[in-house]
Amino acid sequence: MSERKKIAAIITEYRPHSHADVIVTKFLKGFPTDEGLIPPRVDIASMYIDQLPENDIGRDLAAEHNVPIYPSIVKALTRGENELAVDGVLLIGEHGDYAWNEKEQHLYPRKYFMEQICGVFAKSERVVPVYNDKHLSYNWHDAKWMYDRAKELGVPFMAGSSLPLGWRNPSLEYELESPVEEALAIGFSGLDIYGFHTLETLQCMVERRTGGETGVAAVSCLEGDAVWQAARDEIWPRELAEAACAPIENKPEGRMEDHCQHPSLFIVEYNDGLKGYVLMLNGYVTDLAYAGMVSGQIQGTEFYLQNGSPHAHFSYLSLNVEEMFVTSIPTYPVERTLLTSGVLEAALDSRYQNYVRLETPYLDVTYHSYASLCWRPTGQRPTGATLDPWPPAN
Repeated sequence: MSERKKIAAIITEYRPHSHADVIVTKFLKGFPTDEGLIPPRVDIASMYIDQLPENDIGRDLAAEHNVPIYPSIVKALTRGENELAVDGVLLIGEHGDYAWNEKEQHLYPRKYFMEQICGVFAKSERVVPVYNDKHLSYNWHDAKWMYDRAKELGVPFMAGSSLPLGWRNPSLEYELESPVEEALAIGFSGLDIYGFHTLETLQCMVERRTGGETGVAAVSCLEGDAVWQAARDEIWPRELAEAACAPIENKPEGRMEDHCQHPSLFIVEYNDGLKGYVLMLNGYVTDLAYAGMVSGQIQGTEFYLQNGSPHAHFSYLSLNVEEMFVTSIPTYPVERTLLTSGVLEAALDSRYQNYVRLETPYLDVTYHSYASLCWRPTGQRPTGATLDPWPPAN
């Protein structure tokens, strides 16, 4: 049997329920799934933790699992030596005490982390797979640099959120080459943190349309009463919003506008003529959902995430990442996250510039979706080991 792959975890902050906790801890202790607790096939061999808050748990977990913590990204990837000494990298640049800008974007240092990682690769003349948690960067220049640098070096590269790996109620996955005519995703919370999640909910569905992904021509944002007026003016499809919200169990009675005082809307105009919409409904929902029109028929589904430990939707995300570590083949395209990173920035720019429509010729990202996924939940709600106490006993 070949030696187990050694993985470096490069982390901004490792506190309870942080993304480091819900991802890296599973690589240490196992992946709770509907089918049972699946043991890791790879080993966390080193860590770098950028910030240590009072409730840090990374140091204790590293000591418990005999994982050394290094003072720099370079040392974590070389394990204290001069050359690359790991077989994969988890780049978890989410959470921590980092600045916000005037557009309400959280300025996480993901591009800086990726620069350090790729510097070690280039110097060592060897690359290994990298997973970047959530969007690549808060700005297009840096996101595109990360994508281009990985491609230049030949790095197997994955990125994105756990939303595409949540439970779908009812089950809905388009066949490749489906004739999607219009699509809308429902979200909530802040536009930077959850606007991205909702965009990936939209994108993981529409990328399976006829011809594959063609890129985005223009993006605009509306907020407040302008969103409801736009619905009355039929600028966005109210029937898709109703179909998306229908499967969501945790919502109040009545119309969405009776509960959501300040909605937000992203309008995404694709190069092939498709229009997609992201509707953020704070006060009405605390779950995400999607609806699309295919061949004149509307179908909706809730994208359900487990609320609380063990956050098992991250198990399915992590298992797909682990598959890449084992095979060196990404299980789904990083271009999805590159495109959604750019769309999110454009939407926030539209908002900051008084809700103008912004043409985005640079978002000419083209790709095709996967044929099938190695790991995903098949039921409508978490079951099995996802309901067991977490973390599991030693």
